[in-house]
Amino acid sequence: MSFKRRSLAITCAITSSIVLAGISGTAAAQSSYVSGSSGLLSSSELHPETPAPLDAPKNIIYMIGDGMGYNHVSATNLFETGQTMHQVEGEPGSVTPVEGGTPVQAFEGAEWTQLAQSTFQDGNSYDPERAWADHNYVNENFTDSAAAGTAMATGVKTTNGMIGINPANEPAKNTSEYAIEKGKAAGVVSSVPFNHATPAAWAAHNSNRNDLHAMAEEMINSDLNVIMGAGHPFFDNNGNPITEADEDYMQASQYERLASGETDFTFVEEDADFEALANGQVESDKYFGLAQVEDPLQHDRDGDSVTPYDVPLNDVVDLSTMSKAALNVLNQDEDGFHIMIEGGAIDWAGHANDMARDIEEVQEFNKAVETVIEWVETNSSWDETLVIVTADHETGYMTGPNDDPNWSAMTGAAGIVPNHGWHSGNHINQLVPVFARGAGVSDIVAAADQVDPIRGNYIDNIEIANLTFNKWW
Repeated sequence: MSFKRRSLAITCAITSSIVLAGISGTAAAQSSYVSGSSGLLSSSELHPETPAPLDAPKNIIYMIGDGMGYNHVSATNLFETGQTMHQVEGEPGSVTPVEGGTPVQAFEGAEWTQLAQSTFQDGNSYDPERAWADHNYVNENFTDSAAAGTAMATGVKTTNGMIGINPANEPAKNTSEYAIEKGKAAGVVSSVPFNHATPAAWAAHNSNRNDLHAMAEEMINSDLNVIMGAGHPFFDNNGNPITEADEDYMQASQYERLASGETDFTFVEEDADFEALANGQVESDKYFGLAQVEDPLQHDRDGDSVTPYDVPLNDVVDLSTMSKAALNVLNQDEDGFHIMIEGGAIDWAGHANDMARDIEEVQEFNKAVETVIEWVETNSSWDETLVIVTADHETGYMTGPNDDPNWSAMTGAAGIVPNHGWHSGNHINQLVPVFARGAGVSDIVAAADQVDPIRGNYIDNIEIANLTFNKWW
């Protein structure tokens, strides 16, 4: 089932919402703009120089499965092994976790810290008691990816539809910009268009998430070291070349400037060039990589899927290769780096209630996580690098097959699409998982001072950014 960006971007901007609910005491430190000033404050003004703690991360790798709630993880685990953790069942007010299940994904292992995050935008909230007493509660007051990404990137909650802008319509500094101020490298990678809401949150400032050409321009002119994603104007959703530009995401003139070397970026688009970077053949400190496909790398290819991979995949670079390529570029900076890597089309499959392609997209994201883990253990260490695996919100309200008004567990056998239900075509205000490993994890745990009766301790989605601003760097 294909879900075109035009309707998705508009719908998401109006209706979606996430927040990793947490510590309100940092709110005063959230704004990165002073009314009446010329723009963003410098890091020295906002965050006075203090020595970084000994366990502060040198490198931060923030991996976001867009729309990937607990059951998206579980559905993939069931498909792969026939069992999973993270399931719940029961009547309203009496919901309990389902016992059993063993880790499937690398990030579910004992070496990783597991927490949760709430998912609301500015002006809303998450009530952990109501969430498990009323099946429909989470279908209200939810974030979109713009507000969620902004909160995660800047430490500032904002209004749906806003990218890097606070509710007063002022720009808020993101952790990419802060990393560069601190002498580090920074980048964004996505399996959907490079200027979609989540990558844009770490790279742009715009009150309208659908102002894609303006955000493309801002990103092309930015100080980022790496930008990689889809959104190619001269390829369709099957990865086939087209003669007339499709300018949904970027103008043909913007593409031509990149391709002809008229920007500060070294431009790559061929699969072989991404592979070369992933293999360590790096010759520049700034790369713009544009995958040769229009929308997501795979989700919008022709054909309706009943089971994962029953429709052949596009012959296009994958998220794992782009992630490794980006890390190799950023790792040239001896001072460290910040990168956001997004598995963006999990969200698209959730909007479409398409379980087969949802599993494909979660597996693609999980493979990228495995690639990142291998990269850290080969090129860095857990003593200097922090990896966070999480989501910005849940999409589709994926559940067991017998939900509403009760909760039921998802079940299934390996190789079979699990028994499931959908209760939304949009985002929901549900907690999402957080898996973290490496330097700085103890600070994240300390920030998780709120408790959900089912998911346990959780943080707010502004907390990791504010730790980056106020403690680590």
